[in-house]
Amino acid sequence: MTALSDDSRHLKPAALPPPPDLSGHQRDALLLDFDGTLVDIAPRPDAITVPAGLPATLAALSEMLGGRLAIVSGRSIADLDRHLGPVPVAMAGSHGGEFREAGSGEARALVDPFPAQALTELAELAEDLGGLLVEEKPTGAAIHFRDAPDLEERVRSNVEAIAREHGIKVKHGKMVAELVVAGADKGAAVAHLMKLDRFAGSRPLFAGDDVTDEDAFRAVGAFGGGGVLVGPLRATAACWHLPDTAAVHIWLENALNEHA
Repeated sequence: MTALSDDSRHLKPAALPPPPDLSGHQRDALLLDFDGTLVDIAPRPDAITVPAGLPATLAALSEMLGGRLAIVSGRSIADLDRHLGPVPVAMAGSHGGEFREAGSGEARALVDPFPAQALTELAELAEDLGGLLVEEKPTGAAIHFRDAPDLEERVRSNVEAIAREHGIKVKHGKMVAELVVAGADKGAAVAHLMKLDRFAGSRPLFAGDDVTDEDAFRAVGAFGGGGVLVGPLRATAACWHLPDTAAVHIWLENALNEHA
């Protein structure tokens, strides 16, 4: 499979086929977003429901793929651990701002620290807008407005202003705006993973649902892989499509069943 061209990111979404069979390629690597891909999105980040068998499925898939499986999430690695438990897979958290090798107990930052003053200003904004939820992360902070969608324009404009003031970046997702330091994006996380001996030379498949996953969709194309868009169809750099998290689980379980 060749890398995506610039034109392919504008591929008509309705033309996207389902993803390939994971067991049919000797050197596949599987990179998975978390919210909206492995678990359904909830009104608050701490309200998600993790399927009981998910950690075991991830561990089995990692073994099947020779350890070439990673979770790449906007959540911090500590938060992923709270929901998944001790899963022996590589993890890139905070949009690639931190990373932990499979089997390691220590996460390390890959970018500069997040400015404390930016976090203070984001917290003040959340309070001014009626007590919106602020989620602090090692390399950034997010403000959630799923319970107040009418505030979207005010949240976005104010967060953009904070970012300009402190020379940091903004990532807009589904009812969330996140401030991150430069270099913290899922495309950078993909590039970091693909430098590791275990992942080098493999065909990376990245599954994700949000616009923040587009960086990763483009990045895996440069390594001969492709993206799997999860959820509603939209303009995307992904090559394949699955309609929801349930379809993702079926895809993963089929791979294990066919490998058995």
